Amino acid sequence: MPPPIAHVSGPLRPQYHVPDCDGRDARIAPKEGLRVLAVLLIAGAYLLGAVPFSLLIGLARGVDIRRHGSHNIGATNLGRVVGRKWGFLGLALDILKGLAPTLTASLLLPGADGDLRRQAVLLTVALAAVLGHVFPVYLGFRGGKGVATTVGVALGIWPHFTVAMAAALPIYAVVRFSARAVSAGSLALAIAFPAALFGYTRLRGASLESCWLLLSVAALLGALIIVRHRENIVRLLRGQELRIDRKPGAD
Repeated sequence: MPPPIAHVSGPLRPQYHVPDCDGRDARIAPKEGLRVLAVLLIAGAYLLGAVPFSLLIGLARGVDIRRHGSHNIGATNLGRVVGRKWGFLGLALDILKGLAPTLTASLLLPGADGDLRRQAVLLTVALAAVLGHVFPVYLGFRGGKGVATTVGVALGIWPHFTVAMAAALPIYAVVRFSARAVSAGSLALAIAFPAALFGYTRLRGASLESCWLLLSVAALLGALIIVRHRENIVRLLRGQELRIDRKPGAD
């Protein structure tokens, strides 16, 4: 007598399994229920990232920092033009507007950490926050250079980006204070961050194939910082970049 045929209710869906960046078996989550949340998170990250906190602080103090110093809307120019304590406030807010969206996405997105679609949405949220700062819709897409917001989004993506940024920040500090130029430290961070991420993934025994998305986004963020500092690079090469202890300065 043949064995009875089992009946399965509902459509059969294939389950896709791939190794994640930690070498674990990661299921690719279905698209249902993710699209609307992803759109909201990405749009929210961009709109929050586009808020020019340092400019708003300057205007509240009666100064349009776009007309003074380096004319940049970032926290460094705010500190030089309005005062150091206000610069620190602007810096904290610029970091927070990168950290808040990625932490929110990490908490709200369904799936495990190794879920590839979840990871793709989380990294897109990070990119959206930085692009919002660099190309803010509120200011005709003329924004800052994205360093502080990149730090924020990296701190919000545990563990890979967080560990890599923790390794890159001391390099930023050493170069910044050795060269006495914020731009030099920012350029060092742009290179050190993706390099540290690559080293971290290799130490964990992960393959490049499984980590390509993380590495690509880190490299893209670093490249964006470098491109936004192209004028500073020219001044550094000519020995004309203004230093930390001089006004006006480059952000």
